[in-house]
Amino acid sequence: MPKFVIERELPGAGQLPPDQLKAISQKSCGVLRDLGPKIQWLESFVTDDKIYCIYIAPDEATVRQHAEMGGFPANRVSEVRTMIDPTTSE
Repeated sequence: MPKFVIERELPGAGQLPPDQLKAISQKSCGVLRDLGPKIQWLESFVTDDKIYCIYIAPDEATVRQHAEMGGFPANRVSEVRTMIDPTTSE
């Protein structure tokens, strides 16, 4: 199944307290349960003003449906074409 990187613009994201990050995570997981097993949240990276999320989903439309249902921004959704890491250089 395809993997996606979702860029969510959220000014001040890096300053959100743990309880707000927990609430965001709980909301996301609730929507994922409603959507069923066809979409999976792997991890997210919180920066100063954005959150970058990694999802597995059948298509971009499903990722955007999750964002809409959760009330989350999905400013950019990019399908991962390939992955590289330090072992790629070997």
